[in-house]
Formats: sequence, structure tokens, C-alpha cells
Amino acid sequence: MKIEWKIEKRRGNHRPVLKYAIALEPFEVDLAVPQVVLEEAIARPPSAWRSFCYPGEDERAGVLLDWYRLVTPSHKKGTESGELTLAWRNPESGFDDVKEAFVRLRYAFEQTLTNAHDSAPLEIVENLELSESTRKHIAAGVASARFLAAVGF
Repeated sequence: MKIEWKIEKRRGNHRPVLKYAIALEPFEVDLAVPQVVLEEAIARPPSAWRSFCYPGEDERAGVLLDWYRLVTPSHKKGTESGELTLAWRNPESGFDDVKEAFVRLRYAFEQTLTNAHDSAPLEIVENLELSESTRKHIAAGVASARFLAAVGF
């Protein structure tokens, strides 16, 4: 699985925006690995629909943050992407929490991937024929029917 993200913040009271893309590698798709959901992944600001946060409002006033979830792609789709508005912060404070969320997602996915890989392939081919006792029971009738058919009856 490859995860790539970018965080952009415009000058001023604008909130940072996280853009991310997650892609499964072909062997992961072939294993039909189920999706992994990280419920409390990245902090979501109040009024996350707004691209800005004024001083003294929302997260800048100490209002509690909610959470975004992160999800790995479905093996049927193979890719997942998103754009999340992050809580306002000074650029100097860094975004270690975002990286940590993606690391946790990768770790949980790797555990699921390992479990899927450990389910070994299997191919069973079997057949059954008539039992010996049944063959003996019907042999005389089959032989006589063939003999009669050969002579025209």
C-alpha cells in the first residue's frame, strides 16, 4: 500500500488542508485484503466546512475537536483519496499527528495483510466411480445387453 499526502495552508486565518491518496499494490488486490478503518485518526475542527478560523473561535477558543476517520481502499476499487480541513495551527507547530495517523493506518493494514497472506491457496480435485460391489451386481446385465446389441437385438 502506498500512501501519499500533502498539507497546504494559505497565509492568514485559513485552516490547513490535507489532501491524501492511498493505493493498493497489485499483490494486495489479489489477496482481497479487507478495508481497515481507523475511527479516531485525525482531529477534525468544529465547523470544518469553513476554510478559515478567526482568533477566539472554534479550535482557537479551546473548543473540543472531533475526529476524521481514515479508511484503506477496497480491494475492488484499489484506491482511496480525500481532502480534509485540519484544525488551525501555527505552521511551526508541525503536523506530526497527521503522519502518526497514517503510520497507525499502515500498521493496522499490515496486520490484516499478513493474515490474508497466511491463508494458503488450495486446490482439491477428487472423483468417485462405481463401487466394486455395484459393478459385480450389474456386470452380467450390462454384458448381456451389449452382446444382444452386437447381434442386432
